[in-house]
Amino acid sequence: MANNLKTKVITGIVRLSYEHVWEPASINGGEPKYSASLIIPKSDKKTIKAVEEAVEAAITEGIGKFGGKKPNKAALKLPLRDGDTEREDEAYKDAFFINANSKTAPQIVDRAVRPILDRNEVYSGCYVRASISLYAFNSNGNKGVACGLNNLQKVKDGEPLGGRTSATDDFTALDGADDDFLS
Repeated sequence: MANNLKTKVITGIVRLSYEHVWEPASINGGEPKYSASLIIPKSDKKTIKAVEEAVEAAITEGIGKFGGKKPNKAALKLPLRDGDTEREDEAYKDAFFINANSKTAPQIVDRAVRPILDRNEVYSGCYVRASISLYAFNSNGNKGVACGLNNLQKVKDGEPLGGRTSATDDFTALDGADDDFLS
């Protein structure tokens, strides 16, 4: 699956949202996974086309999971979703999004492909390139194409999503003379 070039996509610059790339998180009580929502600008036709082609390849490769015949795409749960119709969130305006997850931690690198170790460097709102793999699934009556999260390359900082602020935004320096709060 991960080695198939037809189902693997390296995105253009996308925005990271709902990121759980440092520690796995459980969604609705499920198995904890590393995950992120990748916000793809609708203007990024190259990434959108690559994802659509990888979805087609995943459907073709996964025919065995669909009873041996290619299903109607309208009957499948597909990973590329429209932010304008599915999210009431300014960050998703004029964008598509894809939710990617993995049981194993993604490798996270900087622009020079050096590992990023500081967890504050990669957050919901920063901009990345993502390596993702698409694959067919059929479980508990749900059929479709899912997206695996392989690796991330941070490209640039962005406005943090989710209302998170930094300590320097929240606090001002205190004078050293005010130590009497302990008494």
